[in-house]
Amino acid sequence: MEARTPTKELDPKELRHFFISHLNRIYCTKSQLVERLPELGKSSHFTDLRQAIDETVEVVQNQIFRMKQIYIMLNSRYQPESCIGLVGILDEAFQSIGIPDEGGEIRDLSILFYMHNIESIETASFKVMMLVAGKLAEPDIKQLLLECYDEAKEDKILFREITENYL
Repeated sequence: MEARTPTKELDPKELRHFFISHLNRIYCTKSQLVERLPELGKSSHFTDLRQAIDETVEVVQNQIFRMKQIYIMLNSRYQPESCIGLVGILDEAFQSIGIPDEGGEIRDLSILFYMHNIESIETASFKVMMLVAGKLAEPDIKQLLLECYDEAKEDKILFREITENYL
């Protein structure tokens, strides 16, 4: 049985590769969100949800801008990586809102369900990336990620409040 904590220090090159690889996945996902979230917003029944989704698209565009800054700081650039997992969640969201005979309220609850999932994944991803950036001794990158994390956390709270209002 292996020890619970690593017995050796992580190699900085491997850690940097891990960081960039996962930044690529987040970037891929964010690009998909910017492209596809407006469709969810148009499908929402209530104005507050539509506005929240529109605001989320703006936030994601800001996060993408920050990620581009991170690539520059790392002297790297985006390389496409698989982001099938979150794209699958988006696909499920679109399938669930397309069910005929459901009222607008139920469709909106379906959208909110998936927005909660997306925001949870975002906050967890940014939190881990901040930890890695700290280990890489990149405080400026960590700060940019903190800003992304804070925005995702605020969106998560907003969608929770909207859900509570619906129920």
